[in-house]
Amino acid sequence: MVPFGGWNMPVQYPAGIIAETRSVREGCGLFDVSHMGRIEFTGAGAVPFLDTVLSAHVAALKSGRSKYHMICNEQGGIIDDAIVYRLDEEKCLLVVNAGNTEADLDWIRPRAEAFGGVSMEVVTDEVGMIAVQGPKAVEIVDSLSGESASGIRRFRIGEVEVAGIPCLAARTGYTGEDGFELMPQADRLEELWSALKEAGCDECGLGARDVLRLEAGLMLHGNDMTVDNNPYEAGLKWTVNLDKPGYIAADALREVAANGTEKVIAGFRMTGRAIPRHGMTILEDGAAVGEVTSGTHSPTLDADIGMGYVPRRLAGPGTAIEIDVRGRSVPAEIVELPFYKRS
Repeated sequence: MVPFGGWNMPVQYPAGIIAETRSVREGCGLFDVSHMGRIEFTGAGAVPFLDTVLSAHVAALKSGRSKYHMICNEQGGIIDDAIVYRLDEEKCLLVVNAGNTEADLDWIRPRAEAFGGVSMEVVTDEVGMIAVQGPKAVEIVDSLSGESASGIRRFRIGEVEVAGIPCLAARTGYTGEDGFELMPQADRLEELWSALKEAGCDECGLGARDVLRLEAGLMLHGNDMTVDNNPYEAGLKWTVNLDKPGYIAADALREVAANGTEKVIAGFRMTGRAIPRHGMTILEDGAAVGEVTSGTHSPTLDADIGMGYVPRRLAGPGTAIEIDVRGRSVPAEIVELPFYKRS
């Protein structure tokens, strides 16, 4: 157990990180993600307001649909990445990173008050969140929900009963696999966890979650992107809609889009034997050109992989680079992201 974003979280369960990773890739893994921030926005102004502070076009979402997006400041810097769910015409749920929740609220709340017509409520403590991920996840949740969960398609959300427990069920996740993020009332969370475990889900911790998301080429805010990065250099321009009215970062991001960026995030695979880690230097012919933002050993691929920012001229697949691993230059090669994609 370790402190994480103001919560005590398990790094791993007795089976260990490699076994937990394999469970998610081959069967079904179970993650307590109640630490993620959950904020409800209601009122006639909820959707128009969110369109001013989120990179997604919320007004274009039909009820029951969701979108991954960036929360950017006026300069286009990434404050956080998040998912917004449109629950109905005047109600949305925003799920943000645990460590950024307070910063997100400090940035969003005064703008919501100034906008008017929108109410904000933080429901993190009242509503729990469990991620059920893997090729058997939908089958297992379906078996506990009277076969109603499978009717919820990818990046959609609906109300179901799982093991008799009312939940919001979102067909989203952070592992590269199919599955759900289930949100029951907090006082039913332990009951739901036990039912899912008994149905065949394996308990997983932060260690496996980090390996899985990196294998899937998914980024971690605070590592792979910060407020000093914009969506274009982070390879996330597809999350940005600049055509909606009133978007606070539109002018800054239009300028970035027009002028391009000097650096860009890239994935690499070690061709020498070493595990890359956050903060290690990326080299070209012995000269520093970037920094590793995330790195690990991938048990799924049996390879050492990582991501980091490099000059655009080096970002093409097949480009040879080196990683400074504790004073030793180890060869690596730029590869396309994601490293792993489910069949």
